[in-house]
Amino acid sequence: MVAAPVRIADAATVRLLRPGDRVDVIAAQETATGGDARVVARGARVTKVPEPPAPSESTTDGGALTGGGALIVLSVPRTTAARLAGASATERLAVTLC
Repeated sequence: MVAAPVRIADAATVRLLRPGDRVDVIAAQETATGGDARVVARGARVTKVPEPPAPSESTTDGGALTGGGALIVLSVPRTTAARLAGASATERLAVTLC
């Protein structure tokens, strides 16, 4: 198992999470013909939910850092961490509580 930092698109959702929670991570991609979503991690354990930045360190976009969303750290197998990193480069990530 490795620690995988993951930026979730909806910062408000991240505020609902606590260390120890189990989540599925879903990657969603906008295409010309509509949206497509896939699960990239199942039952990942949340190990850390970093505090949001102080208002002076954020944009006026609802307190989110440039790029939006919020960071969480998940404990996942190495192969899942690689899938998460790849998905986060091109897709928006969301979580559901298990």
